[in-house]
Amino acid sequence: MSPRRPLCGHLGRLKPALWISILSAIALFPAPPAFAALGQSVSSVQADQLHMHATLRTTKAEAYEVQEIDAPTGTIVREYVSSGKVFAIAWHGPWPPDMRQILGSYFDAYVTATQAQASSHAGRKPLRIEQPGLVVEAGGHMRWFVGKAYIPDMLPQGVSAEEIR
Repeated sequence: MSPRRPLCGHLGRLKPALWISILSAIALFPAPPAFAALGQSVSSVQADQLHMHATLRTTKAEAYEVQEIDAPTGTIVREYVSSGKVFAIAWHGPWPPDMRQILGSYFDAYVTATQAQASSHAGRKPLRIEQPGLVVEAGGHMRWFVGKAYIPDMLPQGVSAEEIR
């Protein structure tokens, strides 16, 4: 009896046309749902907690509550909630959070603005995106990342962007 070869050894022998078919089929499957938080309902906070395998702690302020998600990686994400919606997110830790996850439907605007800013600035500078419907500030260095994102029109009355930390 000959020893079994691992399946991955056989994959290298597939014809290019078959590879293209396999990759095309994978691309056609719908993407898993994004655990969108920014601008979404407070229920998305629990989805974020589960996705990050994290602990959740809630604190209340006068005009909002903060859902703090403490991930095993050491990254802490704070989601600011008012009237049942997440109006802001802040993070800090050794790793940046999954931006697609925490920005949800705002992720594409974030990517576009990030690419535009990267092409117009030389060197490393903190990221600052300021659009009518989205503000993102992020910076840091290896093993320490910090940032925040918020929707200006959703800030509760009397709450300033400086409170988001």
